[in-house]
Amino acid sequence: MPVDDRRELRRALRSTRRGLGAEHQRIAALAACRAFAAAGLLRPGARIAAYLPMDGELDPRPLIAAATRRGCQVYLPVIDDFRRRRMHFAMDGRAIAPRWLDLVIVPAVAIDLSGNRLGMGAGFYDRHFAFLAQRSHWRQPRLVAFVHEFQLLPELPSHAWDVPVWGIVTPAGFQRSRPHEPQGV
Repeated sequence: MPVDDRRELRRALRSTRRGLGAEHQRIAALAACRAFAAAGLLRPGARIAAYLPMDGELDPRPLIAAATRRGCQVYLPVIDDFRRRRMHFAMDGRAIAPRWLDLVIVPAVAIDLSGNRLGMGAGFYDRHFAFLAQRSHWRQPRLVAFVHEFQLLPELPSHAWDVPVWGIVTPAGFQRSRPHEPQGV
């Protein structure tokens, strides 16, 4: 997919997300939270990274509340330097290195069943979790995309620097991704 097509896809899907009404967003967030919990992904004491929603993203705040009730440590991304694409994950002023997280709930503009993720275009998550591609055994943290149904597409192109997600949660349920080799550069 050419760069212009990726930009157009981002624009169209972000516009659709922003157009969702508040009640639709609330119902979708609660359904996705139930799907996440039903999949057994909220293990007591787990170190989880989540995000606060913006631009119509599926709202993980019900999930954050459920994780907190289960005794999970919930960290949020903090952008340190946008220009240099630096961020860290923090909870109550304490930071944690990405490799010590158990589970990361990632936002996406689009996702496919292979776990290819189209983000906002800045590459924060790909940069901070690139180390996962170097591991052969220990695969923590598991990255899980948290998206609306319409954001799940049949196929997205992937690049060598893309970090695929381990799983996908939509209001309809949870599914494991089926990663494949990068298609191009």
